[in-house]
Amino acid sequence: MFTTGEVIGLLAPLLLFFLFFRTITRCSFSKKPPLPPGPYPWPIIGNIFQIGKNAHVQLAEMAKVHGPLMSLRLGQQTLIIGSSSIAASQILKTHDHVLSGRYVSRLLQNKKPTLHNMNLGFASECDDGWRNLRSLYKTELFSGKALDSSANIRENKVIEMVKYLASKEGESIVIKDVVFVTSMNIIGNAALSIDLVDFEGNGVGARIMSSVRKLTMLGAKPILADMYSILSRWDLQGWYKEVMHIVERELGDVWVDSLQSKRNRSNISSYAKDFTDILIEKGFTNQQINPVMEELFAAGTETTSLTIEWFIAELLKNQDVLQKAREEVMKHINGNIVKESDLVHLPYLEACYKEALRLHPIGPLLLPRRAMQTCEIMGYTIPEGSKIFVNVWAINRDPKIWDDPLSFKPERFIETNLSYKGNDFGYLPFGSGRRMCIGEAMASKTMLLTVASLILNFNWFLPNNMNPNEINMDEELEMSLLKKEPLHVIFKLNERSKN
Repeated sequence: MFTTGEVIGLLAPLLLFFLFFRTITRCSFSKKPPLPPGPYPWPIIGNIFQIGKNAHVQLAEMAKVHGPLMSLRLGQQTLIIGSSSIAASQILKTHDHVLSGRYVSRLLQNKKPTLHNMNLGFASECDDGWRNLRSLYKTELFSGKALDSSANIRENKVIEMVKYLASKEGESIVIKDVVFVTSMNIIGNAALSIDLVDFEGNGVGARIMSSVRKLTMLGAKPILADMYSILSRWDLQGWYKEVMHIVERELGDVWVDSLQSKRNRSNISSYAKDFTDILIEKGFTNQQINPVMEELFAAGTETTSLTIEWFIAELLKNQDVLQKAREEVMKHINGNIVKESDLVHLPYLEACYKEALRLHPIGPLLLPRRAMQTCEIMGYTIPEGSKIFVNVWAINRDPKIWDDPLSFKPERFIETNLSYKGNDFGYLPFGSGRRMCIGEAMASKTMLLTVASLILNFNWFLPNNMNPNEINMDEELEMSLLKKEPLHVIFKLNERSKN
């Protein structure tokens, strides 16, 4: 048996060695910058319950306490959130290449490793395949030449919308539903040369949107396999099974007949080519075309209709702004049809659009990026594999950047060079860098054309003589920023349209 003194004598050197070792390791680790600060994570689960439902708002509040670059944890997953223009510039410009990965669920990586790499938005890396597809988008769909040649499609679809609303004169209309039809058919004609849905909801377009909405809900859902690597082999929540059913069955079957008809043509050169014709010419298989189509419709339909809903709601709430925009439209547009070439003469309306995007960015946190390598930002370590968000909602409301940031003031965009092209890191409604929304130009033309046409042809009223100040502007975040209560508007033809 050992005496107490002997035990102390044996343990003392071990204790001294342990203290020496900890001192050495701390010194060595201290050379490496720490993670960005953030709220203390709960054991095992991390910060998931501190984020809440409207994450963009909660994260903006946390940033006021912990700073413009924060770290949080979801299980084992590290999140990095930038909430200032400086942090955004570092993430989206200075370290754009290193932070240009896309965070893809482990379930997709393990079970279907190529699926997410067949479109732009969710490709895990900006590799050669991604660059080739982006080049096709830029030259064949979103270049200035391509947009000019397809302007008549957008103009005709907006005219159809105006005629439909004229037939419903005096009725209460859910504006985002009507605009959704217009945006769906604009994309349908650009991609497949067909209308996909009518204003009564008939057609496969309604089915596409239902499936896209389900994918959106699934995309916003926390996935246990991503939070805990030990669970990455198993689809415990049924998430992967549901995603693949929507992608391969619900959506994959929608345009299969159209694609087969195109492939059966003996001489495609005799037809006006749409985007899928070009993809077929380039050798794309149906399996490769499906994710591209899904991305086009997901990115180009609901986002457009939701933004226009916010845009119109702000104009209705700010009647003096609406009147000023109406005077500009009436002065510069002859007749009752707006052409895209007319939009250059409507700078105040464009300022209203920019202000609506500032207050209500449809992607308030942008799509999450992934750190492909460890790097250092603002004196902090960003670990490889971490999931990175930029809170543009918080930046757009930062009083250090914007005077009276919560007010709708289009005048702040008049006679300034501030644009939504991704070069001003205090204003990033479409993102910036390699992962910036490639369809911004088409989206902006569509939204301005739509709202200008509604202003030109109709007087706008709220149901039940509601006071515009009573419009509920509460938000709800899924992957996009929704207006919690859909906006109902009554449209009545104005004197010019009646005559």
